[in-house]
Amino acid sequence: MDIFLALLGLVILVLAGDLLVRGAVNLSLRLGIPALIVSLTIVAIGTSAPELLISIDAVMAGAPGIAVGNVVGSNTANVLLVLGVPALIFGLGRPGKNLRSSYVQMLLGTALFVGLTFFAPLNWGHGIVLLGLYILFMVFAIVSARTAMNFDKTMEQAADDIDGAEPCASWLKIVSYLGLGIIGLPLGADILVGSATSIARSYGMSETIIGLTLIAVGTSLPELATTISAALRRQVDVALGNVVGSNMANLLAIVGTATFFGEIPISERVLEFDLWLMAAASLALVPFVMFRIEISRIWGFVFTALYVTYVACLLT
Repeated sequence: MDIFLALLGLVILVLAGDLLVRGAVNLSLRLGIPALIVSLTIVAIGTSAPELLISIDAVMAGAPGIAVGNVVGSNTANVLLVLGVPALIFGLGRPGKNLRSSYVQMLLGTALFVGLTFFAPLNWGHGIVLLGLYILFMVFAIVSARTAMNFDKTMEQAADDIDGAEPCASWLKIVSYLGLGIIGLPLGADILVGSATSIARSYGMSETIIGLTLIAVGTSLPELATTISAALRRQVDVALGNVVGSNMANLLAIVGTATFFGEIPISERVLEFDLWLMAAASLALVPFVMFRIEISRIWGFVFTALYVTYVACLLT
């Protein structure tokens, strides 16, 4: 029953997150906010909404190990699995030059987060630092986007670059998307955290391991869907931008917000291994982003194989 509930919670969480993103994107377009800015902010935060709700719910339920495992595991999965699987199937191609500054910011955010974990448990003071840095990154991204984009481009043309965008969507549809997403996210998070905690205890597994595996993969499904869509359209920058934006949101915005709901301790195994694997996975993108090496099917196989090996090691 716990496994069934965990899967049910996961399905509700993914569907609700997708509906929330669609609603927020279409609301922004109807209000005249440029699509490029929407993709850099709302979509990145929206696809990380499942991680946010899971982390907050886990901290409030007295299972902070799930919150930490979810964020660290999701960031590792975003690089090795979310990029690996589409690259293995389709090949992603050669990235452009526009992501370099955002990628460097992601690396700085990762370094800050890793540094703060050595002063654990993380509390609201750490949260203010993480959220402050995330706000700075977002302001920089928006200013850069407004400078670079062509404002003569119509909203319909710009919306072609964003999944789920419907420039002519009715207000009823937008409100329905937002309402179902807002209701479904906390419901799915509550079901998933409760059942996952029960599974961990019944099988003698730590909450952190459950967070690093089942929940991390589940909450990375929105990013995987977006990346597969980008790979089909040969938009490698969209695929990489999705991962970079989501990873920054996970480490800075989600952990930062969760600290206001309770202290977050960091387990010894996360400090000794999982954090460093997450950092190594982030650094593995240096040749592709900074030197524009093609993300071929071979690299997709390598990334996917590394992730499968990592999960197998965790479970055994």
